[in-house]
Amino acid sequence: MAKVTMYTDGGASGNPGPGGYGTLLMYGEHVKEMSEGFRLTTNNRMELLAVIVALESLRHPGTHIDIHSDSKYVVDAITKGWLQNWVRKGFKDRKNPDLWRRYLTAAQPHHVRFHWVRGHSGDRYNERADQLAVMAYKEGVLETDEGYERSVASQG
Repeated sequence: MAKVTMYTDGGASGNPGPGGYGTLLMYGEHVKEMSEGFRLTTNNRMELLAVIVALESLRHPGTHIDIHSDSKYVVDAITKGWLQNWVRKGFKDRKNPDLWRRYLTAAQPHHVRFHWVRGHSGDRYNERADQLAVMAYKEGVLETDEGYERSVASQG
C-alpha cells in the first residue's frame, strides 16, 4: 500500500483576520506543496483546512498517511476522541462543523495517523508548511472562507 507523509500548518493574522494554510505531501522522493490564503478566517480553520485539502488531493483510497501538525486543536480532536463525541452530539455548540464534516469525508477512505510536532522548533518540514501558510495570506490572492463568514453573519 502507498504511504504518504504530510506536514500541515495554518495561521491567521489577527485571529480572525487574513489567514492561510500550507501543506507538504511526501511520497518517496516526490514532494508536493500546496497553499491558499483567505481574507477573513481563524487559525484553527486554517490548521484543519490544511489537513483536509491534503487528504482531498489523494487519488488512491486505502493510502496510509502520517500527518504531522503543530495544531493541538486538530491533533487532539482526532487522537483523543473529541471528534467522535462532537459527531454524536451533532456538533452542538462546536466551531467549524462544516470543516469537520469535510475532514471526515476526506479521511474516510484512508488509514490516517496524526503526530503532533512542536511548532517553530526547527523541524524543517513544519517550518516549510508554516512559510507556505504565511506567504499564502501575505502575498497571495485572498479567497473568501465562506463557511467562516456565513457563521459570523448568522451570529450577528
